[in-house]
Amino acid sequence: MSLALPPGARVPDRLAWLNGRLVSGADAALSLYDRGARDGGGIFETLRINAGQPHEWQRHMERLVLSAAELGFPVPPSPRRLREALDELLAALSLRDAVARITVTRGIAGGRPTRTGCWIEAEPLAGRLWPGTRRGTGTSVMLPHAFSPGFVGRHKTTSRLAWDLAREFARAEGVDEALLVDKDGFLLEGGASNVFVVRDGEVLTPPLSRDVLPGIARALVFELCRALEVPCREADLPAGCMTWALEAFLTNSVQEVLPLSHVQGRALPETAIGEQLRAAYRARVLAGA
Repeated sequence: MSLALPPGARVPDRLAWLNGRLVSGADAALSLYDRGARDGGGIFETLRINAGQPHEWQRHMERLVLSAAELGFPVPPSPRRLREALDELLAALSLRDAVARITVTRGIAGGRPTRTGCWIEAEPLAGRLWPGTRRGTGTSVMLPHAFSPGFVGRHKTTSRLAWDLAREFARAEGVDEALLVDKDGFLLEGGASNVFVVRDGEVLTPPLSRDVLPGIARALVFELCRALEVPCREADLPAGCMTWALEAFLTNSVQEVLPLSHVQGRALPETAIGEQLRAAYRARVLAGA
């Protein structure tokens, strides 16, 4: 048995890789008894594909495998098998610059061994870039209510309603991203990004101990800052930091590094460090590092 779409709903007519084979449209169906469908029991990785190559593949796979282990998932397909499947899908879609998502579910309970469900989807990069990414500078607002990610915030789970609602709030406000603040009034992350602020030439970002996502692009910014001799560290940041921050920028694997021009309607006075890191990040991508 598989999920049925409501009358009038359109199925994307796009190939995907599902449990070992390429399928399209309505054939890309997940069993109702898969815990990914019933309970939101899934984890995923979103990767940017540049000239046919997934950026930071190894790091994404390490995070996927670690999340599966920490959350008690059955063993997912090996990174080697997933790479073969991704390459097969990209070739079938004739995609070179794209965004790919790999999703692994907890599978159907009761079998021994329990097997995960797994699918890979991909689409052209252009459709996934934020307006601010295309402009070169982005905008954001603060989510008006407290956000409590809990320990699952450290993992990219498919149970993302709270984060999705934050993204919808951002779209309704006409900005690229909503910034999340916890009940104690400390900045966490964006709805789909990590956030950095700059004060007195130092780059600061909320600590992972606040259950923010350990973003792949976030980790790369630390490496790039070391290479550029720009001070960078974790720090608890009150929500009011955006009133004194000289600049701020967002990171994720698709948008890469996005300097912010405005936060909560306030124009940030500088973007120099964000722009420097964006250029260094892009150079790393082009070098195939």
